[in-house]
Formats: sequence, C-alpha cells, structure tokens
Amino acid sequence: MEVTVIDPMISLSFTIQSNPGTYALLLGSGVSRSAGIPTGWEIVIDLIKKLAAVQKKDCMPSPEKWYVEKYKREPDYSEILEEIVKTPIERNQLLRAYFEPNDDEKSKGLKVPTEAHKCIAKLVANGYIKIIVTTNFDRLLEKALEDIGIIPTVISTPDSVEGAIPIIHSKCTIVKVSGDYLDTRIKNTQKELFQYDKKTNLLLDKIFDEFGLIVCGWSAEWDAALVSVIERCKNHRFSAYWTAHGDLAVPAKKLIELRRASILDMKSADEFFHDLTEKIFVLQEISKPHPLSSKIAVATVKKYIIDDKYKISLHDLIMNETEKVYSEILNNPSFSVHPTQFDVAEFNKRVKDYESLIEVLRDMFIAGCFWDEGNNSQIWQKSLERLSYFETQSGITAYLKLRLHPALILLYAGGIAAIASKRYFNFTTLLTNTKIYSNRHEIKEPLILHLYTHEVIEKELANKLPNQDRKYVPLNEHLYALLRQPLKEYIPNDKNYDEIFDRFEYLMALIYADLREKIVNDKDFWGPIGRFGWKYKIRISSHNILVEVDDEIKKQGKEWAPLKVGLFNGSVERLNQVITGFKERLNKLNWY
Repeated sequence: MEVTVIDPMISLSFTIQSNPGTYALLLGSGVSRSAGIPTGWEIVIDLIKKLAAVQKKDCMPSPEKWYVEKYKREPDYSEILEEIVKTPIERNQLLRAYFEPNDDEKSKGLKVPTEAHKCIAKLVANGYIKIIVTTNFDRLLEKALEDIGIIPTVISTPDSVEGAIPIIHSKCTIVKVSGDYLDTRIKNTQKELFQYDKKTNLLLDKIFDEFGLIVCGWSAEWDAALVSVIERCKNHRFSAYWTAHGDLAVPAKKLIELRRASILDMKSADEFFHDLTEKIFVLQEISKPHPLSSKIAVATVKKYIIDDKYKISLHDLIMNETEKVYSEILNNPSFSVHPTQFDVAEFNKRVKDYESLIEVLRDMFIAGCFWDEGNNSQIWQKSLERLSYFETQSGITAYLKLRLHPALILLYAGGIAAIASKRYFNFTTLLTNTKIYSNRHEIKEPLILHLYTHEVIEKELANKLPNQDRKYVPLNEHLYALLRQPLKEYIPNDKNYDEIFDRFEYLMALIYADLREKIVNDKDFWGPIGRFGWKYKIRISSHNILVEVDDEIKKQGKEWAPLKVGLFNGSVERLNQVITGFKERLNKLNWY
C-alpha cells in the first residue's frame, strides 16, 4: 500500500498557526528580486563601472578584475563609494537610486514592497512572526510593515544590537546582518561576510537556538558568517523549512541536512508567502472559538457594566475584540482590496465573512448599549471610531467601501438596542459624538455623515445579496434580517422589533439631514432612506413611524427623549424644520 506524505507546506501552515511567534524568517535577496532591487554585489559592480567611467576607462568585460588590477586590492563597497562621492550626503543620494523608486519605477511596481513583503507584514500583524533575519539592504519589509501601522525594531549595526528592545518584547525585530543601504558599513565582499562582530553573533545565536527557522531566497553561498551561526547552533527546539527554486547550492544542502529541514518547492517568494499566509488564515478561521464564546463575552459585559470598578476591564474587553476585528479586516488576504478583478460571488462571500467576523463584538455592543446608563459611552464610541476609518489607498472601490460593513452592523446593533431600552444617550454617542476624519475635508466629522447603507454597498450591488433582488432598500432589508436573532433577547416581539428598527433608521436620517445642513450648509435636508421610506410611500405598513414621531413631538414637545439628550439643539423648532425639509425630499422619491 502506497503511503501518502503530507505536503510540507501544509505541515508548516499548521505549525505556525498553532505556534504563533515561535518561528523566525531568514530572508535573502530572492525575496526582493521581483521588486527589481539589486544585490549587494551587483551594486559593487555597478559602482566600479561608474568609477571607471569618471576616469574615462573601460572596465569591461570584468569590472572586478579591472578594479583589482587598478587598485591592487579586492573591491570594497565603502572604499569605492568614497572614491566616487566624497560627502555622506552625496553618498546617501547615490545609494537611494538603487533602492528607492522613481516615478517610472513606481508606475511599473518596481522597488516597492512585493506580495511577499506584504504577506510577511500580515503574518507579523497577527502575531505569527516576530523575528526576521535578512541579508538584504533594502527597506521594503520595513515599508510593508509601516503601511499597516507596525514600526519594527531594526538592528543593522553592532551598536543597534546593544540598544535594541529585547526581541521578546518587540512586536517585530528585523536583523539586517549585512547592514542597511543608507549606512556605508554594509557588507558585500567575502572578507566582510566572513565574520560578524561579537554582539551580532550573540544575538543570532539566541535567535537560531530559540526559534524555528523558515529560509527563503537565500543561497548560503556568500554569507560565511551566517552559515557559521547556523552550523554552531546545537539545539533545534523547533523545525526548519527551506524554500527551493530549482537546484540548491552545496552550502544550502549541508545546512538543510544539519538542521533536518523540510524542503519546500516554490516558483517565487511572492507565491510562497501568499500561499503560506492564505493557508494560515484559513486555519485561523477554522480554529475560531465555539459560538458559546459570544455568550460568555455578553455575560462578561453585563457583569462589568453594572460596577464602575470594572470600567477598565470593560474597556479592555471591548477594545481587544475591536483590535482583533480591525487587524483581520486589514491583514486577512481574503479581504485584500487588490484582487485581479471584481467578482459578485466573492463580494457576497466577503459580506458573509465580515458578518461572521463581527458577531462577538456585535453582541457585546447590543448588551452594552442596551444596559449601559451612560458611564461607558466613550468605550462604544472608541470602538466604533476604530472600525470606521481606514487610510485612503488604491484598490477596487466596492471592496474598499465594504470594509465599513462591520462598523455599519455595530452602528445599527448598538443604536437599535439603545432605542429599545430608551437610553438615547447611548444612541446619541454612536450617531453624533462618534467622529472620524473626513478624507474630503481632513477634519473630524460626525460618523453618521460617512457611515450609512448606500455608502457601504451601493444599491445595484446590494440587490445581488441573497434574497434582496428588486428590493427598494436591499442592504437595509438585509440588516433587518441579520439583526433580528441577536436582538431577540432584548426585543422579543417581532412587531416591536419592526417599529424600533424603523425608528432607528428614521431618526438616523433626520440627524443626518440636520448635521448635513449645519456642516455642509445644504438646504436640501436629505438623509439616508431606510425601510421606513417605502412604507411611507406605499402606505402598506400597519404602522407609520413618521406619523408616530409627529404625534410624540406634539404631545411631548421639548420633553421628547431625543431632544432631551441634545439632538437637534434640543429645539422643537429646529426639529420640525428638519422634519418638514426631509418629508419634502422623501415625497419627491419615485421608486416605482
């Protein structure tokens, strides 16, 4: 009987997912090759050509041989630089051209973080990788990390070893064993690569002793000192994996045998890290806690919310879950905003995945906004603000906008719960106190001006959601169905749920119209139209929220609950002005 061997890539994915932070990456020039970054030796050869050119000499066909014959010594990166340009500023500018893209290179996707760098950054963001050892001089990895909000600890000189944060306490440590391109002390020649200083050796000994190893894009042919570090490491606490594209060099084969490393065939570093990251996140999704964890989280919120002594604990509980969601939106390859093309089936899958991702936080929001007496309103505000703003970037517009779907669900869930318990201070916190930076005006504006159904999913796309074909307000209908079960405990009666849902959407539309008129100075009094809109127009509902609100205002005046918490300036006159203007806008709609 033939035995089927498990693919080492699958084994590696399981290992990393179940042992986050225990593997170090060892990256060579192959990782930056697709970005068009030259190797250190290629830079040396090019500098020799420049040196020959300024002396009007022909160094071809062997620049290295010409240099040795001319200067009676082996090529040295620092010495050649000093021969060509004399000041540090001039050297800095010369080197930048090798590593930093000009406009033409940017347009071609050169000298910018590759798919491999971006995937590594995502693994770091999710805690799977903490240590990266690299022979590369470039800063593409640092750039990929900074793009997602992570500033790594970078060690590139003996001095920086001593002053660095201990690797156990750093989110990410990058050890650049050959130096950094802006430091003329980078190592290129065989002599320079033969031995490291004592501090660097001690650090590398610690890393290779305490961490598993994943090698990618490194041949082991030139870096003799790095080979020595791996050879003298006696303890192999975790496995080693070595990527290979074609035949491996002899030094690499020896190290693989010494470390008993598994060989992973690959076409490119980009493909390898994309595949690895994708598999890890699939395992992460499968390994999510049992749904009971949502009930436990809600029970914890209810416990914390009744006593101020738990205020910090409640804050940490909500914000930890918020950060989990935020990180997933930003770093999960399944939510990439740069796929090759838009696909409706993929879009609908993302909607479902986002809704699954937000379940625990959604249920905590419902419990919190229903029971909180206003003592913790800043927590709901902070969480919602975090999930409602992403830096402007390129990508497929529909996927970029969809990243706000989790925040929209929280806004609806918390707002409806607050209205159900008549805690309008929580409702107000979510809709008006919560503010984000407007990409349009670069100032903070109330969240409600930027987070509503039509802004997250356009109607044409929302009509393609399951069971929403030919609906007037498809995403609103979808949210109505989505939130029914989570809110059942708090609003048991279906008719009450229907009324409260409409009340939330109507008040949200009025608040939007009020703020828009004040901030944008738009006299149109437009507001996002929800389910209440078609009910009002078609007159088929058993209740009409517009009529009910009018009656309440006539009876209660300035004692009407939304006015008492400061909405519409607490003014009946302002409220009636907004309602009148909004109804005029609503009456102009023609849906049929």
